[in-house]
Amino acid sequence: MSDTSMKDSPLILGDVTLSSRLLVGTGKYADNEEMVAALEASGTDCVTVAVRRVDLGAGEGPNLLGAIDRERYCVLPNTAGCFDAESAVRTARLARDVLETNLVKLEVLGDTRTLLPDPLGTLKAAEQLVKDGFNVLVYTSDDPRLAVHLQEVGVTSVMPAGSPIGSGQGILNPNALAILMELVEVPVIIDAGVGTASDVAIAMELGAAGVLLNSGIALAREPVRMARAMGAACRAGRDAFLAGRIEKKLYANASSPLEGTIAGAAAGELVAGV
Repeated sequence: MSDTSMKDSPLILGDVTLSSRLLVGTGKYADNEEMVAALEASGTDCVTVAVRRVDLGAGEGPNLLGAIDRERYCVLPNTAGCFDAESAVRTARLARDVLETNLVKLEVLGDTRTLLPDPLGTLKAAEQLVKDGFNVLVYTSDDPRLAVHLQEVGVTSVMPAGSPIGSGQGILNPNALAILMELVEVPVIIDAGVGTASDVAIAMELGAAGVLLNSGIALAREPVRMARAMGAACRAGRDAFLAGRIEKKLYANASSPLEGTIAGAAAGELVAGV
């Protein structure tokens, strides 16, 4: 089989085209050097930056944005830390002015304890940002109907949580995610709760267009090694989804067909040496 037949289509988000389907955050690393090494090891093309937690006016230098190679990575600003639609919209507009990008990851959180998305505030902010010309990647719950409403207002991507932010619990509700992915046509990127490489593979095998994670890499014992594992799992899970798994069956199904075997062999009647 030729290499061409094994190629995958890129992930297209608005006017941005990504070869890697793994998006990686930039928070919680021990230092910028570790972050840079982890990003490289992951193979990602797109990194997220919390707008409210960086000095957007600092320019080049020892700050977070200065450490990111803008020629190598697409920078995805996010509105992390916003708890109402108005502050999220203001934050997104600030990021566009400074970073000169229409791409934004929208987060409108409900409270500081659970960090779950506020559905009403999220929908309100998404609608306004789409009207403002943003390509909105929106962090949301795994509620399929809310995902449909977000698609209806024109978001670029729906990003349901696999489990609560930073919890490392993995994919808690695959059924809801599978239904959600059936109901929307925009790319679905699993965002939040990923703890290890197998979580990424599961998300991709479900049919997700991509996975976004941060803590699973940054807080691992060896972040750079974990970043490499996450990248490999993303590719493996995507390949498995495209290949199509075998049907699950209740009983055994022999790998070697029993038809055409030596008489008696199928019933276990052959004896070694006879």
